[in-house]
Amino acid sequence: MENIDVLVVDDEAVIREGLRRILEKEGYHVETSASGQIALERLQDENYGLVITDLKMPGMSGMEVLKAIKILQPEVPVIIITGFSTVDTAVEAMKNGAFDYIAKPFTPDQITEKVRKALEQRAVLLENIFLKKELGEHHGFDTFVGESKEMQKVYRRIIQVAPTDSTVLITGESGTGKELVARAVHNNSHRRDNPFVAVDCTSLAENLLESELFGHVKGSFTGAIQTKTGLFKVADGGTLFLDEISNISLTTQAKLLRVLQEREITPIGSTQPIPIDIRLVAATNKNLRTLVSQGTFREDLFFRLNIIPLDLPPLRERTGDLHLLIGHFLSTFSEEMGRDIRGLAPDALALLEGYAFPGNVRELENIIERAVVLAEGDLIQKEDLELRVATDAQAGGGGYVPQNVEELKETKRQIRERAVEPIEKAFVLQALKRNNWNITRAAEETGMLRPNFQALLKKLRISVRNQMPN
Repeated sequence: MENIDVLVVDDEAVIREGLRRILEKEGYHVETSASGQIALERLQDENYGLVITDLKMPGMSGMEVLKAIKILQPEVPVIIITGFSTVDTAVEAMKNGAFDYIAKPFTPDQITEKVRKALEQRAVLLENIFLKKELGEHHGFDTFVGESKEMQKVYRRIIQVAPTDSTVLITGESGTGKELVARAVHNNSHRRDNPFVAVDCTSLAENLLESELFGHVKGSFTGAIQTKTGLFKVADGGTLFLDEISNISLTTQAKLLRVLQEREITPIGSTQPIPIDIRLVAATNKNLRTLVSQGTFREDLFFRLNIIPLDLPPLRERTGDLHLLIGHFLSTFSEEMGRDIRGLAPDALALLEGYAFPGNVRELENIIERAVVLAEGDLIQKEDLELRVATDAQAGGGGYVPQNVEELKETKRQIRERAVEPIEKAFVLQALKRNNWNITRAAEETGMLRPNFQALLKKLRISVRNQMPN
C-alpha cells in the first residue's frame, strides 16, 4: 500500500495535519486540501487511491464533493468524516456512494482500519473497470468522429457523467462541438426520452432571455399579451442546455443560481413558484475564472456549474483526428450532393495539415462542404479549399497580410505564442528546479494554482519525468 495517494479534504488545519501524520506513518502519500472546490480541481488532474473528506465545510460541502468524485473517479473510495454524527447523514452519505462514515473525535486505529478496508474494496473494483472495456473497441462515440487520446478523455467523461443528474460545464473554443457533447450527455442518460432544450444565451436580449427561461404571466409587462411557459418548464424531465452562459447578466445569474439551489422557478409577474426536474448543461468559450476575477460572473454560480467540468480540445490539438474528420465530411457531403469525390489532391491535403483551424471542427466542415461544391473533378484541388491563409502565415512569414478579421486574430495569436513560449518554458523549468521537480511546491512558490501550473506544462509539452535528472 506504500504508493497509494490519499487526498484529505477538511477546512480545519488541525484535522488535515493530524490525518496526514497518521497516514504517512502507515506509508501512504498524503495530499491535503482546505476546501471542496480546490479538491475537485486536483481531481481533474490527479488520480487518487482514496479520498477522506469532512462533511460540513464552507462553500462546497463534503456531500457535494462525494457526489462529484463518484462521477469523476467512480472507483475511488470516499470516507466521510464529521462532527455532526447522525443516522440520517450516515445513511445519506452511504446512499451517495461513500465507502464508510466516521465521527469526530476518532483514534488513529479507527482511521487506519477504515482506510485499509476501503483500499481492499478498491482493489476488487479495479479488476474489472467498465470504462476500459467500453472504450477499448471504439474509434468514436455517439455522433463524434475521432480516436485521439484527447477525444478519448472526452468520451470517457461523457460516459461517466451521463447516468447522473449532476450539472455539467462544457468549455472549449468556438466550433469544437459543445452542443454535440451536451446532446451526447442527454442521449446517454435516463432522461433520453424527455426533451432536450437548447438556448443560445447570446441570441436574446436580456429582458427576453429571462422571459424565455422562466416564463411570464399575461400582463406582467408591456407586450405580454398571453401567458408563456418558460424553457425550464418546457425541459421538465429532460435536459436544458445553456450555450454561452458567460453572456447572461448578473441579475439573471442570481436567478439561475436560485433555480439550481431550490429546483423551482417563478415566472415573471407571478408569485407562485413552480417545481422543475431538469438536468442543466452549460457551455462557454470564455474563461469563467477570469470573468469571476473581473466581477462579471458570480463566483457562487461558477462553483455550482463547475461540479463536473468537461473541456473540449481544439482541432489543432487532436493528434491524428484531422484525416478521420476530412474523410467523414467528404463522404457526408458527397452523398448529400450526389457527387463522386474520391479524395483530396496531395497539395490540398498538405494545406489542411498545416492550417491552424481557428474555427475548429465547424470550420473544417464548412471548408469541405464548399470544396465538394466547387470541385470540378473527382479530386478536391488546393484552390477548391479557398483558404487564403497561406503556409507562410502559419510560420509567421513577414510577407503575409491577413484578408479578414479571423485571419488577423489567428496570425496575431500565433505571433504572440511564439514570442511568449520561451519565457514560459524558462519560468516553469526554473520553478521546478528550485523545488526539486515537485509540481505542487513549484506552483505554490510561483503563486499559481496547481491545475493551472499543470495546464501550462501540458501546453508547453513539458514532461517533468523526462526533464528530471537521472
